[in-house]
Amino acid sequence: MFVIMIYDVGERRVAKMLKTGRKYLNWVQNSVLEGELSEGLLAKLKAEVKQKIDHESDSVIFYTWRSERYTARDVIGIEKNELALIV
Repeated sequence: MFVIMIYDVGERRVAKMLKTGRKYLNWVQNSVLEGELSEGLLAKLKAEVKQKIDHESDSVIFYTWRSERYTARDVIGIEKNELALIV
């Protein structure tokens, strides 16, 4: 599946989040990574992210495309903006 990971974390955790994300995905721009992952690797990435973030102040959003017609959105931590679509 194709995955986009977007993160907004505290300054002290930015480098750790980038390093974690780059183990699985390709860096696109500040706080954005993307790439193809299996469901197992996505689950592993999410588990690592959950261990590294501050659940009270950080936000990591995963957009996944299982096919071109359907998307799913998972938010770990707080949701900063409740937009439902990528524009």
